[in-house]
Amino acid sequence: MRLMLTLLFLATAAGADPMMIEDFDAASNDRWRYTSDRVMGGVSSGEAGLGREGNLTFARLRGTVSTANNGGFIQIRTTLPESLQDSTSAIRLRVRGNGATYYVHLRPGTARRPWQYYQASFDTTSTWQEILLPLTAFEPRGGLSAQFRPSDIRGIGLVAFGADYEAALDIDWIATAD
Repeated sequence: MRLMLTLLFLATAAGADPMMIEDFDAASNDRWRYTSDRVMGGVSSGEAGLGREGNLTFARLRGTVSTANNGGFIQIRTTLPESLQDSTSAIRLRVRGNGATYYVHLRPGTARRPWQYYQASFDTTSTWQEILLPLTAFEPRGGLSAQFRPSDIRGIGLVAFGADYEAALDIDWIATAD
């Protein structure tokens, strides 16, 4: 018994396992919500929902991103059920798209304004690919400090952002990496 507890302690002290943030399923529609720049007077339009191909269920973000009228985004986002572990070094996701650039926005619990988040970009292809975004790649927006702890993060968003284009992004899963 003592040996088992010692091994458990050592495994825990060495760092926690990577965390699955979302493995999209039928209940995902209740956890994720769509929003666009229309909440601030922009004119981008789109929709989000679940797609299904065979046994695979995934999130689907589609729409037209327009920078007209000070706009420029559509997104799906969620509040995390628990904060990220401080041992987290990266965000991993499996995606496909239309060749455009998309963004992951990490939102800290201290953010008071909608435009406060940490942002990292990734490019898509028409085939499923795994993306690894080191936390060091996330840049502060909206006056946030350049430094953050993973445990400060309370929300995550997948965003079509900052240019005029047609968005087509599918997300199979999102996880952390240690």
